[in-house]
Amino acid sequence: MRFAVSLLSVLGVASVIGTVLKQNEPYENYIVKFGQFWFALFERLGLYDVYHSVWFLVILLFLVVSTSLCIYRNTPLMLKEWRTFKEHATEKSLRAFSHQATFKPTADFAMVKQNLLQFLDVKGFKYKIRAQEDGSELIAAKAGTHQRWGYIFTHVAMVVILFGGLLDGNLPFKVQELLGYKRIETTDLPVSKVPAESRMSVSNPSFRGNMTLAEGATHNVAFLRVRDGYLVQELPFSIGLKDFRIEHYATGQPKSFESDLVIFDPALKEPITKTISVNHPLTYKGIAIYQSDFQDGGTGLKFNVWNLFASNNQPQALSGNIFGEGALGEGDAQLRVEYNDFRKFNIINMSPDGKGKPHNVGPNVTYKLRDNRGQATEYVTYMQPLQIDGQFYFLSGMRETVQEDFRYLRIPADDNLSIDGFMGFRAMMLDASKYPEIAKRIAEKSLGVRGDPQMKKQFELSLVRLLTVFAKGGYSEVAKVIEKNVPEKEREASATTYIKMVNVAAYEAYNMGLELNKKPLLKNSPETERLLRDSLNAFSDMFFYGTPYYLQLNQFEHKEASGLQLTKSPGQKWVYLGSVILVLGIFAMMYIRERRIWLYLKPSAKEVHFAMASNRKNLDFEQEFNLYREQLAGITS
Repeated sequence: MRFAVSLLSVLGVASVIGTVLKQNEPYENYIVKFGQFWFALFERLGLYDVYHSVWFLVILLFLVVSTSLCIYRNTPLMLKEWRTFKEHATEKSLRAFSHQATFKPTADFAMVKQNLLQFLDVKGFKYKIRAQEDGSELIAAKAGTHQRWGYIFTHVAMVVILFGGLLDGNLPFKVQELLGYKRIETTDLPVSKVPAESRMSVSNPSFRGNMTLAEGATHNVAFLRVRDGYLVQELPFSIGLKDFRIEHYATGQPKSFESDLVIFDPALKEPITKTISVNHPLTYKGIAIYQSDFQDGGTGLKFNVWNLFASNNQPQALSGNIFGEGALGEGDAQLRVEYNDFRKFNIINMSPDGKGKPHNVGPNVTYKLRDNRGQATEYVTYMQPLQIDGQFYFLSGMRETVQEDFRYLRIPADDNLSIDGFMGFRAMMLDASKYPEIAKRIAEKSLGVRGDPQMKKQFELSLVRLLTVFAKGGYSEVAKVIEKNVPEKEREASATTYIKMVNVAAYEAYNMGLELNKKPLLKNSPETERLLRDSLNAFSDMFFYGTPYYLQLNQFEHKEASGLQLTKSPGQKWVYLGSVILVLGIFAMMYIRERRIWLYLKPSAKEVHFAMASNRKNLDFEQEFNLYREQLAGITS
């Protein structure tokens, strides 16, 4: 019993872990969350799939067998105890009871016996009379012996519940894997190429898998996540997604979503059409189909691709689909574009103090750029400009590993909330042929049209050299030149001078870009100063962006997919049945008290001996004994 209770405690702790720790997540998520050491330790303990781990199933099996043997061994004894009245008790043993009393009746013994039997009937006791050899009689009575069934029900309930847990475990797969008939697939393969040893047949008794259906698509398999890989579960029917609908709150947060499913089965005369939503599943052939989530179903995308380090101001067109691939560049410098995700709504709190209300900032797209060595950098780019500290920026984040946070390139939007102003400025700052014109304009404004020609020439050459340096790496490249050529004591003053000259040059470069596009020029104002400062910062940050390509999303054709969870759980009904039996058993044990009364009638001595016992000698029993003793004293007097 102590060992069984210890095992049940282990199962209880394991169930808590299985509830708190999200189960069957991709291993990458656990590595990011716990780190390599704890990930490996938890993986050995099987904590990422507690309910299907070997040790959990072994404990369940052991408890089912041992508790069943316990029921088999003890139930006959308990039933015998339940049926018996214990009418073989002797006078000597009754007088040894701690709760007993003796009465001296003065009335006729036959009348006393009749009154005693009537008393037992009123109190709800069943009784049995046994005559003694000396002419005495023993009335053995009992009440509440149904409590014995509480112990039986409780143990039977444990067996039923644990058996249900075994049915819903993946014990068949464990056995097949142990024998080498099945193995987990760890490579990303098309469904049609997954080998037979990584597929589970339609006869698999229980499973919990996932299916992602795009609108208009039909599938007849689900994916079961197992440890660091997956299995393909064959279904006895096909599921099609006719339509997916989602409602949003005013902020853009999802409010509700539902799917119109179609079940195709050769056994059906006509397909079954059913709408499912969260907590309202469809069950067919013992398989429950739940609405679990939603995701992109292959949205069509169109981009303007800007080469950040080219001096031209014309973007290239690029099209693709989520989950598809594309290419940028040529030869060894070619990059493969992997379109990973599209989100139409993004709810973000953009307030400076973080106390404002989150709101929808519009669509974004997540993609990877992979070089010919297989190294990939992940990017997330927002379609619309986001307002930060009163200014609008086009945001694009990059990171080299999933453990890192995104580092964002912030490109300031122009007065038309367009990226064209910055791209025109960028083109001018990269075009060395424009530097003399920029320097000439600044020199004329600073030194005058009739200024010293030699001084103007020297000034223009210095400015051209500064722009050349800045075009190679932004502020960081200017800092390198200062550290190399300027004494340490003079570096701060030189840096201030250079920054002022770059700001002045940026003003002219930005206006030249606007002139080229035939747009109104900038005027000197605090807003213009901020725009130029942000543009120079964005230009410097380009060199740390990780790629020469900026993908500006300008059109999309949204296509959604429904995330379904398919569950076959034959043990569910057994668990429910066991829970009902467990409640009945606990109720019987807690609220039914077994009580026994013996009345030994001895006419020869004109004596009635009363004894009472209970399986629980608490305050209620003491009060009940005292009450019965007083009432019996009145009956026998």
